[in-house]
Amino acid sequence: MANADERTAAYLENLVSAINARTLHLTPPHETSQNKAVIVEPLPHGESTKLARRIGLFDATMIVMGGIIGSGIFINPYVVAQHLPNPLLILGAWAVGGLIALAGAFIYAELSVLRPDVGGQYAYIREALHPSVAFIYGWTLLLVVQSGGMAAVAITFARYFLDLTQLQITDWAVAAIALGALTLINCLGVRSGSTVQSSLMVLKILAIVALIVCGLTVDHEWSVLSGRRSAFPAASENIDGSMIVPFGAAMVPVLFAYGGWQNSGFIAGEMKQPRRDLPRGLLIGVVGVIVLYLLVNFVCLHALGPDGLAKTSTPASEVMWLALGEKGRRIIAVGIAISTLGFLSGGMLTAPRVYFAMANDGLFFKSVAWLHPRVRVPVVAIALQGTLAVIIAMSGRYEQILNYVVSVDSIFFGLTAACLFSLRKRTGVTTSEGRSYALKVNSLVIIMFIVAEWLVAANAIYKDPGNSGIGLGILLAGIPVYVFWRRRSAHG
Repeated sequence: MANADERTAAYLENLVSAINARTLHLTPPHETSQNKAVIVEPLPHGESTKLARRIGLFDATMIVMGGIIGSGIFINPYVVAQHLPNPLLILGAWAVGGLIALAGAFIYAELSVLRPDVGGQYAYIREALHPSVAFIYGWTLLLVVQSGGMAAVAITFARYFLDLTQLQITDWAVAAIALGALTLINCLGVRSGSTVQSSLMVLKILAIVALIVCGLTVDHEWSVLSGRRSAFPAASENIDGSMIVPFGAAMVPVLFAYGGWQNSGFIAGEMKQPRRDLPRGLLIGVVGVIVLYLLVNFVCLHALGPDGLAKTSTPASEVMWLALGEKGRRIIAVGIAISTLGFLSGGMLTAPRVYFAMANDGLFFKSVAWLHPRVRVPVVAIALQGTLAVIIAMSGRYEQILNYVVSVDSIFFGLTAACLFSLRKRTGVTTSEGRSYALKVNSLVIIMFIVAEWLVAANAIYKDPGNSGIGLGILLAGIPVYVFWRRRSAHG
């Protein structure tokens, strides 16, 4: 311990001196799976390539909530209602989905305590499993999960925007402009990006609260609050063993709507106090989303009833129309547009840090690891993410990508949770190591989370083998690409 403390003190002294001289350059060690050393070398041009630590607890919480709440909560309730005829089952599905997300948040909170590294999931998988598995994760994040999801959400934003403005322009053009603008904002610096994200998250919460309040004012014959039995049948009605399969099918859109809470782990390297603020931000953010989601679904059932909810593909708009007429429909359209824009902002802010970490490991173009000398953010990585999302949005193939995003994403959720067992053996979770607080998730919770995620992946593959197969094909294609970059790095 004494030697470690002496090395730490020497490193900090060197670090402060380098910052004062504005000649800091951090070169990642070759033994990235161990993260045992950081080499400080002077830069000839005085560039500073240390990630700026500017994000606090509030911004981290807003990033978590903003990464989860997109357009799904305004639309997905009707998909769940089509699978489940009983309001208790509908609410139960959203509650179970929330518990799974909360379990994941606890798991990721402990992972962030053990390894508050840049790259989030990428760093966890790299250290616990193998750099090749981590590369394949980053590969699919870039080509399938993140870029495809952002392109689809950008098109959703564009359609609501055009509905409000009546502009004579194609939706893909608006989507490309939105993606380009958010890319530019995040290239200006993490402080600018997180401020936009936090502001949009506050506006999203206000839109959801407006939907909840207005929905409760609707006096409909199916209303849950009216006490009529047809609106909220007895617990035993329409609930039996035959509902197990439909309940599992309903969990796919539910878990898709809850996805995104893990993204804040990508920016651990830019947080002021990641060991303290990142776990707290994860937990506070996910609990907040669970409460909002349950209230939104309760309001939809109150205003529309289970049958009415299943028959409309725009439940939020229908609820607001019942409450305030056409004005209400337009108000919620603005809310949905803001929500999707916030989701895009969160994706632009977080995911490029994975590609930055991959480049630092010598597994991607070196230029992707370049940090702007003034704002100290991975500008090239951010621009790469934005460019791919724009291309996918313009291609019009975002619907196909969304069909296999769930299967690929769930596979890596389960793998990342399994990493916790390995990292515990290497590090342990004890307050004696200087952490601001200790956190240890029950092993049974971890196993249940892994099983739940992999069941979702299996269900998606079973339901749509064609599109899921494309996603899995891209995943497997990452293996030869990894071998190429590994050999290139070794000869470089």
